Amino acid sequence: MTLIELVVVMVLVALLLAIGVPSFKSVTTSSRISGESNALLGDLQYARSEAVREGSPVTVCISQTGTSCDSASDTWQQGWIVFSDVNDDQTVDAGDTVLRVQSPFPTSDPDSFTSPAGDYAITFTREGFAYTGAGGMTITLHNEPDSTYNSYYTRCLTLSQAGMMSIQSPTTDAGGCT
Repeated sequence: MTLIELVVVMVLVALLLAIGVPSFKSVTTSSRISGESNALLGDLQYARSEAVREGSPVTVCISQTGTSCDSASDTWQQGWIVFSDVNDDQTVDAGDTVLRVQSPFPTSDPDSFTSPAGDYAITFTREGFAYTGAGGMTITLHNEPDSTYNSYYTRCLTLSQAGMMSIQSPTTDAGGCT
């Protein structure tokens, strides 16, 4: 192998790395955002189906501890719990059973997952209807790794009072959910 061949190979490897590494970061970020939003969507769908199956209210709420609701928070990246809410008060009481626990997102994860102020819990009735402090809600998940905020990574989880749920990309370039 000659020196010229070695230099050509090194240049080709450098070009492939320069092109491939940013693309890989985009793929991993997009995958992480989808996974996180789908985790909450899945737990909401589970809560709704359990409420209908059990014939009693089931609540999903923000929880840092995994045993009680955090009513002062609107940041879902702290974790959440799904529980049978026998007395329908959006708090875990002695007769309530915790069905699922979602641990907080890793601290190295720069994603934020917020709901409107005051909406820390979602309760599904035995008919499958949902209610929060304000009726339906939109929970916004977006990645904020640095000052170059990219709305491509934003997801909007919407929930209607009828219990219908969906995940969408934002409707504006600014990354706003409607």
